[in-house]
Amino acid sequence: MSILIDSEVADKIERLDLPFNRYGLDPYGISKEHLARFFSALGWFYRHYFRVKAHGMEWVPERGRVMVVGNHSGGLPVDAAMVLSSLILEHEPPRLGHGMAEKFAQRWPFVSSWFSRLGQLAGLTEHAVRLLEDERVVLVFPEGARGTGKLFKDRYKMVRFGSGFMRLALQTRTPIVPFAFLGGEEALPTVFHVNWIARLLGAPYFPVPIQVVPFPLPVACEVYYGEPMLFEGDGNEPDEVVRGYVRRVRERIETMIAAGLEPRGIRAPASERGEEPAGDGKEPPPSGEAAP
Repeated sequence: MSILIDSEVADKIERLDLPFNRYGLDPYGISKEHLARFFSALGWFYRHYFRVKAHGMEWVPERGRVMVVGNHSGGLPVDAAMVLSSLILEHEPPRLGHGMAEKFAQRWPFVSSWFSRLGQLAGLTEHAVRLLEDERVVLVFPEGARGTGKLFKDRYKMVRFGSGFMRLALQTRTPIVPFAFLGGEEALPTVFHVNWIARLLGAPYFPVPIQVVPFPLPVACEVYYGEPMLFEGDGNEPDEVVRGYVRRVRERIETMIAAGLEPRGIRAPASERGEEPAGDGKEPPPSGEAAP
């Protein structure tokens, strides 16, 4: 059954600052129609199911390249879907976020073509560089699948950050807007993983939540955007310098998580320390999983 297009969402898509041609396609193959249908569906979940509240939206630039970087959680990429929705539904002017999707998802039937129509590309360095040089918004989760794979007992405990995103930001002179997403942990409280199902699907894990069926609960969610961070360099800095920059971003996100959890009556846990080796700048960027 065809997804009905919400008139408000259609207007938002029309106002995107993207070079669509007369067929409604941009140079990346992104489709106006696919965007309108997808965000019309997500809009209902955003407004009524997860009842998302977006804070600090003014910190996301109105135009120009930017990398939005945050915590990953919740078994399924609900956080990615809702962050992308906030950029379309709440930001003025609306902006399309490009997620750097996990490569395994590109192998699933129909997923690859849908992702490309929605601007969610495989997590390859060349994709991220091109998008940023085209002055677009790139969504990154430096924890990757390790973040969404956390069990409920480790909720809001951030795991090791990859550092590829920082070298990309330095190389392309891109500001980083940190964000904290809250609610994903409670929406899909994962208690264990079923490895044999994960292997069949070619996925890193298969979450089994308290409610057994891996479909998120209607938990109210929030996203907090923070002040942009711009770092000096060209991407060829020594590993220790890059790790120091990554640590600053991570600490900013941790502070935002703790502040957001306080009104919820939840105490922020101590997070796993350490980052992945910064490498030589040739490592792939960390995942920014696209919305399902």
